Amino acid sequence: MSRTIHVGDKASRTRTFTDADVRAFADLSGDHNPVHLDAEFAAGTQFKERIVHGMLVGSLFTGILGEELPGPGTIYMTQNLSFKAPVYLGQEVTATVEITSIREGKPIISLDTTVTDKDGKVLVKGEAVMYAPWMKG
Repeated sequence: MSRTIHVGDKASRTRTFTDADVRAFADLSGDHNPVHLDAEFAAGTQFKERIVHGMLVGSLFTGILGEELPGPGTIYMTQNLSFKAPVYLGQEVTATVEITSIREGKPIISLDTTVTDKDGKVLVKGEAVMYAPWMKG
């Protein structure tokens, strides 16, 4: 299975995280920090209300990378994330990946990974490196 990809190719997904999403992630990850789960506790923080787990927000990238760009068969090698601003429950966000380089002679692809709000404010910024065994070397 070979497909053509190019530097500059992009793919995005938009999502609004719910209370059920955050509670399920807390149970799956074991992260029951009250800033994510307890409105009264969160009200006393700098965020003023509950926030979505950063890694839950970052997990949007895995669906895009594995299903859309670069797509099926690719495997994560690395992912770094910098959390620039909180994501709140009920807030619409868009995760975008963009190919920044394709290693010559090797099936390795680097991508910028970004989550923004509906106004374009960057909430999460990072880079992913993917192994694409279907690429011709």
